[in-house]
Amino acid sequence: MTANEKILAQIDSALSKYRSIRSRAKYPDLSDQPDESVTSVVTSMCDCIGRFSPSSSQYVGAMESLLNQYVHGISSVGPYIAGVLMSLEEAYKSGYLEQVAELVHAEMFADFVEMAEYLLHEGYKDPAAVIIGSVLEEHLRQLCAKSGLAADVAGKPKKADQLNSDLTGKSVYSKLDQKSITCWLDLRNKAAHGKYSEYTKDKVALLLLGVQNFLTRIPA
Repeated sequence: MTANEKILAQIDSALSKYRSIRSRAKYPDLSDQPDESVTSVVTSMCDCIGRFSPSSSQYVGAMESLLNQYVHGISSVGPYIAGVLMSLEEAYKSGYLEQVAELVHAEMFADFVEMAEYLLHEGYKDPAAVIIGSVLEEHLRQLCAKSGLAADVAGKPKKADQLNSDLTGKSVYSKLDQKSITCWLDLRNKAAHGKYSEYTKDKVALLLLGVQNFLTRIPA
């Protein structure tokens, strides 16, 4: 199951609880249902909106605005919270939010890549190597999330080499890419551990170009 499918499953679970209580209600605003039951359902829906919406999105804004009306009774906002969650569900089903996440991810990483380019141009090959290597590792984690692969074990992050192996095993990218990434990670590790004499500025430039190409070809 992919990350997108897991999110949709949790949203569907929350909406199923709402539909169940709605089917028992005589009034659309659920005012004839026990407050504790309505509160439980609304809390589940709000949890999904809060966890699965892009930060500062219209979904979170609408939810917060509705919750400000809580003083008039939790039942009064329940159907509207459900409407917000249904809209969020539809966005995931259409793939819209996945596209937004990829764009945000790409723009954020582009800033770090540009920083690495600047440092390399100014002759600071070592921090440039660390930055671009860190971008690569985080990209691997994002690819795991996108592909439904665990990026940690028992609460501890997997090493980048393991992520690389897992992603190749699921055919997210080719074995040729895997070999390239192994070399890139090795250079990053040398930079991070002060082995500055074991690589040149030219190798860091190749690392930069290789990672840029990989980020473009295999978006997360």
